Amino acid sequence: MRAAIVPVTLFEQNCSLLWCTKTMRGVLVDPGGDLPRLRQAIEKAGITVEKLLVTHGHMDHCGMAGVFAKELGVPIEGPHEDDRFWLDSLAESGARYGIEGHPFVPDRWLEHGDTVTFGEITLDVVHCPGHTPGHVVFVHAPSRFAVVGDVLFAGSIGRTDFPRGNHQDLIDSITQRLWPLGDDITFIPGHGPTSTFGRERETNPFVADKRFA
Repeated sequence: MRAAIVPVTLFEQNCSLLWCTKTMRGVLVDPGGDLPRLRQAIEKAGITVEKLLVTHGHMDHCGMAGVFAKELGVPIEGPHEDDRFWLDSLAESGARYGIEGHPFVPDRWLEHGDTVTFGEITLDVVHCPGHTPGHVVFVHAPSRFAVVGDVLFAGSIGRTDFPRGNHQDLIDSITQRLWPLGDDITFIPGHGPTSTFGRERETNPFVADKRFA
């Protein structure tokens, strides 16, 4: 599997392009906007997009997902159904921040323990509420790799002051559902540079192990 980051929207959200090198079939995770840039990235990689994946319902992550899925003729999988209220309000959320947003219903809501596939690749789904109640993370264990959306960042964690955000839920999601996956997992966050779970366990001021010792 290979991965590329395509920053989109005014919030420089990390849309992730993942693909199977054997079949050259792939997915876009969190195609929030800037569709011409995403089309160019797909063409440059020379892949066929099988589906779109969504980590959570905030407009910078999925405001244009429904539109792009129709254009490409592919399904959308994710997030967890607890984020339905966010997807229903994408137009209003987008207008508030000057970003185009279109409500949609995914073809498949995801649950903790589900898997999603593309080409010959299988990703594990980890439900990680806190930033939003329906946030999910995608993990490819063989590559020691994850796409974590806005759950965890290099040196920080997701905001929890949005509707139905919960700080303790977020801390529990990170420490109880992500850390057990292994320190050697490299992750793409929703914004900013990549990092590893091990590095964040050592240095992240919000969820480093020493905070809970």
